[in-house]
Amino acid sequence: MDDDFLTGVTARLAALPGVRAVALGGSRAQGIHRADSDWDLAVYYRGSFDPAHLRAVGWEGEVSEIGGWGGGVFNGGAWLTIDGRRVDVHYRDLDVVEHELARAREGRFHVEPLLFHLAGIPSYLVVAELAINRVLHGELPRPAAYPHRLREAARDRWHDTARATLAYAKANHALAPRRTEAAGALAVAAAQAGHAVLAARGEWVTNEKRLLERAGLRGVDALVAGIGDAATGEDVLRELERADALFADAVRAAGAPGPVR
Repeated sequence: MDDDFLTGVTARLAALPGVRAVALGGSRAQGIHRADSDWDLAVYYRGSFDPAHLRAVGWEGEVSEIGGWGGGVFNGGAWLTIDGRRVDVHYRDLDVVEHELARAREGRFHVEPLLFHLAGIPSYLVVAELAINRVLHGELPRPAAYPHRLREAARDRWHDTARATLAYAKANHALAPRRTEAAGALAVAAAQAGHAVLAARGEWVTNEKRLLERAGLRGVDALVAGIGDAATGEDVLRELERADALFADAVRAAGAPGPVR
């Protein structure tokens, strides 16, 4: 039943003008889905793609324009209901994807804001999709392994950003004490540290949903609770300092080549 559904939806997407490939992503591509998990599909196009063609298929839901989700590498998509199933369709520009693949091999990337993501997304997210997703139609490049240069560069950049986020909170929120701002900064820093840990291990990340669990940083929950219960600014500062140590230890234990600053 699911196979027939996927085959039918793939055929409709593959027939859209400009589409060169269709891939299945998310939990279903990795075999860790539940029965009620949604279906994450990506359409890879070359040159241009007109969302009006997807809208014209007639599926129920919301179809964004190109750049409708903030632009950048994650440049839009659709939230649909097809035969009673929740389906997300992501637009992927093959020129952009191939450019980011080349940059990732050189250890280069940038971070973009994206709704629902605390730390934003690294531009190598589209490379992670190539490594993890299941190609249903057409052909796509696939990285042979997590690039060595990216492991070190992403580890250091994400960890440095986490440290800077905590440093700002210590200097400006802890002693006030502004508990909400301090807790928010801690949450952002935890996501940044999670990216650092998984990069150090050479493990691809496509979203933040299980980032802290995978990075072994779920213990940060107790630190967030500690900020909420803190009686003084010094108590808030202490929780942030504990977070700094927790993140540094986790990144160091991840074992990527090169020293951890």
